Amino acid sequence: MRRFDPRLIFGTLLVLGGVLALLDTMGIVSNGGGIFWGLIWGAGGLVFLYMLLNNRDNWWAAFPAFTLLGLAAQSFLPNSLSEFDGLVFFAGISFAFWWVYFTNTSGNWWAIIPGGVLLTLGVVSSLGEVSGMETGGLFFLGLGLTFILVAVLPGGGGRSWGLIPGSILLLFGALLGTSSSGIADYIWPAVLILLGGYFVLRFFRNRSSE
Repeated sequence: MRRFDPRLIFGTLLVLGGVLALLDTMGIVSNGGGIFWGLIWGAGGLVFLYMLLNNRDNWWAAFPAFTLLGLAAQSFLPNSLSEFDGLVFFAGISFAFWWVYFTNTSGNWWAIIPGGVLLTLGVVSSLGEVSGMETGGLFFLGLGLTFILVAVLPGGGGRSWGLIPGSILLLFGALLGTSSSGIADYIWPAVLILLGGYFVLRFFRNRSSE
């Protein structure tokens, strides 16, 4: 049986790229280069997605799978929607972390934090491009909601601590979006002091109970 020759794939990709470039030049399609790379990223993402769905122990495959699929979706976006590039890309990586969390809510609760932070970054970047508004307050609101989710979503116990940074970040984000934003300059040092003091007190309380 003749062994598969990788030159076949390389040649097919060159032909596909040439056809798309020609169609783009003729005005039949737009964003020919984006479609070409989108197909490549999408094919790679589907390979890792197959590995992930075929064997749930391959949880690590979620990261290249959804990252590549996010890149593919970003490449397919027309130039008129380029403001959403960041949202689509970060959402793809975020989805990988959410996948890891929901496959084992008790052991992988940590994935909530990068999943929420990356999704927040995507929303903030796109909203800033579309509206031109200051998104600093929205960023902290997203971080606050992420820590609230750490505390309330199902999984292992002992995560109520997430309510503390979550509430503080929500308050900080709300203040940044109002005329009282100058107060935030004083709240942030106070937050660090209170949060640090909370962990120090917990340390000595646990020492005394031993």
